[in-house]
Amino acid sequence: MARNDGVDRVTARNVNLADGKIANVQRHNEREKESYVNSDIVTEMTPFNVHFKKPNDTYENIFNKMLEEKIISTRGLKPDANKYGELIFDVNSAYFYNHGGYEFAKKFYEDAYKAAIKIVGGEEYILSAVMHADERNKAMSEALGEDVYHYHLHVVYIPVVEKEILWSKRCKEESLRGTVKERIMQVSSSKKWISKPAVDENGDPILQKNGKPVLKKSYSVLQDDFYEYMRKAGYDDVQRGERGSSEEHLTVTQFKVKKETERLEKLQKQIKKSKSNLESLEEKTQVRKTMKRSFHEIEDIGKTTFFGKVEMTKDECTYLKEQAKKSIIQESEISRLKDDLATARRGSDIWRSRYEALYEQTKEFVAALKRSPEIVKEFIRKILQPEKSVPHTRHKTRDNSRER
Repeated sequence: MARNDGVDRVTARNVNLADGKIANVQRHNEREKESYVNSDIVTEMTPFNVHFKKPNDTYENIFNKMLEEKIISTRGLKPDANKYGELIFDVNSAYFYNHGGYEFAKKFYEDAYKAAIKIVGGEEYILSAVMHADERNKAMSEALGEDVYHYHLHVVYIPVVEKEILWSKRCKEESLRGTVKERIMQVSSSKKWISKPAVDENGDPILQKNGKPVLKKSYSVLQDDFYEYMRKAGYDDVQRGERGSSEEHLTVTQFKVKKETERLEKLQKQIKKSKSNLESLEEKTQVRKTMKRSFHEIEDIGKTTFFGKVEMTKDECTYLKEQAKKSIIQESEISRLKDDLATARRGSDIWRSRYEALYEQTKEFVAALKRSPEIVKEFIRKILQPEKSVPHTRHKTRDNSRER
């Protein structure tokens, strides 16, 4: 996928889904939630999302109706098996920004949807296909000084394979035994995405030393097929997603990781500085308070005579005057320091709150850094490599007057 290296890569991912997850997927894809964990979703832009196939009922109800009408079959399927699949088609945000934005993205994913129909095996097995246009790429938006949205396509489908049901040996009609009784479209994620033999340039199978065929992972085949389809559709300025890569949604995070890491480091420095200033102010205030308390000792200066008068030496009088003047100055200084201390504490609270909020957003990245520091460091190093200059093209936003 895109590594912030100036190369635009198309990617296709498949996610197998069981019954327990499909309702949440629907709420996310169809934007049925009242709030979202993803803070980049801008609900005001949700009307700009594009359905290439809009569901007329819940995903689960559509599935059950197709089952009742015998369009699909769950014969032989285990109760906990995955009954649904989701294809996610993606390209880095910069690709669409440099090609005109929203209108270009719509055409691109319309063609991607046509590829999805072939991959799935028929449009009738697709429950929903929607292009999300309401997820803001915060890091890229800040870098360019304008709103940039990350366009991608979600296609929820039923994974099916054609299966032949044969007449059994116990069939009364001997001529029918072993022949095809019926053909069903069996729901099966494992059979839909089974690994396939790899072939050479001539279409012949590639064999191992032991003579067994070399198997090509089904998801790698998916990536190849999608890439080839989009190239044939005229998008010859993109590259295939990296082979063997486990990186997901790097197109969105390629800007975020660098920006958020810099922010985290800056906030940590600010908190450390604020804490140091706070400790210094508290120490100064304590010194001033101690000095103030010592002034009470001045009351012991001088002796009271029989007639009620106070007598003191010349040195004691001079000392008393000097301390009185200093007292006035120190009172003013203490008052100022108290104000500074209160301001510093408020500032520290603000920075701490911002730090905690940012830490919440980046905790997965921090966890990844702790778990696999070398992999993450290499990831960051690649991102921070000098980027090729990109010609500035204004981001086109759909006219609000359009039908939504």
